[in-house]
Amino acid sequence: MSETLEKVSLEIEKLRDEMVNTLVELIKIPAISPDYGYEGEYDKAQKLLEIIKGWGFDRIERYDAPDERAKNGVRPNILAYYYGENQEAPRLWILTHLDVVPPGEGWTVTEPFKPVIKDGKIYGRGSEDNGQSMVASLYAVKALMNLGIRPRRTIILAFVSDEETGSEYGIKWLMKNHPELFRKNDLVLVPDGGNQEGTFIEIAEKSILWMKIKFKGKQVHASMPDKGINAHRIALEYGYKLDKLLHEKYDAKDEIFDPPESTFEPTMGGNPSDAPNIAPGEHEIVFDCRVLPKYNLDDILNDFRELAKEMEEKYRGAKIEIEVMQRVDAPEPTPKDSEIVKLLQEAIKVLRNKEAKVGGIGGGTFAAYFRMLGIPAVVWCTCDETAHQPNEYAKIDNIVEDAKVMAILALL
Repeated sequence: MSETLEKVSLEIEKLRDEMVNTLVELIKIPAISPDYGYEGEYDKAQKLLEIIKGWGFDRIERYDAPDERAKNGVRPNILAYYYGENQEAPRLWILTHLDVVPPGEGWTVTEPFKPVIKDGKIYGRGSEDNGQSMVASLYAVKALMNLGIRPRRTIILAFVSDEETGSEYGIKWLMKNHPELFRKNDLVLVPDGGNQEGTFIEIAEKSILWMKIKFKGKQVHASMPDKGINAHRIALEYGYKLDKLLHEKYDAKDEIFDPPESTFEPTMGGNPSDAPNIAPGEHEIVFDCRVLPKYNLDDILNDFRELAKEMEEKYRGAKIEIEVMQRVDAPEPTPKDSEIVKLLQEAIKVLRNKEAKVGGIGGGTFAAYFRMLGIPAVVWCTCDETAHQPNEYAKIDNIVEDAKVMAILALL
């Protein structure tokens, strides 16, 4: 095995420049959800299929989720199979996502979709999230192909849409419409989170609840507040009381997570008032809640609603509407002793001589959807965690070294 590992590592090193060029080409193509007013992932999927054409995959399948808002009315999902020696062995899935978040502001190194290579890094929107791991997974397999090596187990590279806005047209759509694709004994790696040392394996996630609260009162001149109902004032009071209630009621800690407690963050808000002397009749605020799995999201939803009733009684004539923007109930964690955890820890130990630890996160990945099916999944990569930031980048060394881990993982 040691001789094979060395051959694979050397082959991946030879592919370094090609890996860089591939990521640069992919970054150039914005793949942003129609939820943000963009066209989706179609062009990027086409480019990816063009790149891997003729590589030697045994089967490439494309599943288009219908979405009339997107280019050509579809959100593409691609599966590329490289068969293993043992067709009965648990298959290894490596899943990355095609879509990226909007560019945002504050870019100084380059424009978001004009990638730049500087100081061993590739800058651009989607470079780290999730282009780095997409390219690493591709070239982990290409190295095996180049050497004529069949992995012990079949590798399925999945490139899916819509991860950034809920996965309704991505992995969730695939699981709902094509359940035959998945097996209970599959091994699943989602390389979409980690740390700089590549020693953190995520096996658990918090529940996610995004809540929008709309306040409706009666607009009035600010000098005569008694003539109306100031929705902004009600929103401020509601937000303060809700924040205090949630933090006090759901205060448990679980050290497997970082941070170890549930979080409840007001993230968005505003009203149509365009002058300082208008008391607005409308206002809305959004809370992003990341909740420890021990708590029931229905209880938290009830807290939102009960406080709304209390505020409506206090401010007669006001109306408060509660909207669930997104809800993901945390599944049972991947067991620490599951096969995918042990194999990944072994691969990291063999290649880097480091002990990888397991833990949980507050962010959401599509590993959660596999756990909901009872399929153990882990999240791992080596990254500086620049996702969603201006001047997002991927370290070239991380792409190369993670590709080695992915290749070895399929051989163990």
